[in-house]
Amino acid sequence: MGSAATVLMLARESLANRRATAILTILSIAISSALLLGVERIRTETRSGFMSTVSGTDLIVGARSGDINLLLYSVFRIGSPTNNITWQSYQEIAGQPVVDWSIPISLGDSHRGFRVMGTNTDYFRYYRYKRSRMLTFAEGQAFEAVFDTVLGADVAEELGYRLGEQIVIAHGAGATSFIQHDDKPFTVVGILDRTGTPIDRTVHVGLEGIEAIHADWNEGGRAPGQSLSAEEVLELDLQPEAITAFLLGLKSRVATFGLQRKINEYPQEPLMAIIPGVTLQQLWQLIRGVEVALLAISLCVVIAGLIGMLSAILTSLGERRREMAILRAIGARPWHILALMTSEGALLAVIGVSLGIALVTGLSFLTAGWLKQRFGIFLPVQWPGPIEWLFAGLVLAAALLVSLWPAWRAYRNALADGLSVRI
Repeated sequence: MGSAATVLMLARESLANRRATAILTILSIAISSALLLGVERIRTETRSGFMSTVSGTDLIVGARSGDINLLLYSVFRIGSPTNNITWQSYQEIAGQPVVDWSIPISLGDSHRGFRVMGTNTDYFRYYRYKRSRMLTFAEGQAFEAVFDTVLGADVAEELGYRLGEQIVIAHGAGATSFIQHDDKPFTVVGILDRTGTPIDRTVHVGLEGIEAIHADWNEGGRAPGQSLSAEEVLELDLQPEAITAFLLGLKSRVATFGLQRKINEYPQEPLMAIIPGVTLQQLWQLIRGVEVALLAISLCVVIAGLIGMLSAILTSLGERRREMAILRAIGARPWHILALMTSEGALLAVIGVSLGIALVTGLSFLTAGWLKQRFGIFLPVQWPGPIEWLFAGLVLAAALLVSLWPAWRAYRNALADGLSVRI
């Protein structure tokens, strides 16, 4: 009994004789490993998705306030701007030679708790998210007429809207509003595919539509005696006088910092420009506690699985003293007993972690489409990456270390017992 192959063979046969306990231990390690690797994959993809909520946009421009505030209301539809931007300033900046494209944004209205965003068709052409993905339509098309609207996936699903239905926009961004633009309803002409971003919870209309519903309004309310019908406002000049913010894509990223400085020093009105990636990183630092908590929970589950393995091996020691004595009688040395017990723990860990990896990969393959459609989570179907392999290796190393304790106890017993058998 001198070779490593013999020790491994004995370890395998020993586990086979205790297959019920071995299977339960393997399942415990597999589930805990799968949870750790799954949480790590979701955590990585969530962070990546968060960081690419807006992708391919070089600058976001708004009224001077704070970087995070501008990002929150222009991309995440949270909060409100301190001021608007004049249409003249927007056109002047968007017309700079270094600018490739621009997307104007107008906020301030809502529909049954969902934010309404006014923009133009360049939004559907140039806006990118999640590693440069384009906006695509589940149904319909982009708006063309003044009173057309395109809904995000969550809006359509939660409110049960279909193409051709009419919706009424409310004044203000609150969940409840008593001021409705009910004389000028919008018709649903498109529903976007789910993106997993704030786009899903946004009602999109044209800038002309925003101007049209406020054409007969003055100081936040409908002007007395000046009510205009939907047909009448179509005869008016609906070019906006002001917008909330706008996105810029540049011909060369080398020009980003120069244009940003120029906008921040813009003499006509107080403006600021932010680089989305930098500000997203700042925002993530504020909420990364959730990321750490998820990782901590999965590590606790792994520890629980390893404790289960330790408990199973320790419990079997008392029942195996006769087995150890027989092995000693046929020539096994104490270090053979140590190697045997360590090999059993290593086999349990290797099989359990391998099964956990297969489980995560299989679930990713089976649920990738459903997660994308239902929650907008783009979970890649792939073998574990470097960090996941590192975690798997750490679990194996921890399992090997855990198995050393019962192995040491078996070694001590073998030395003390010799051929004696405890009754």
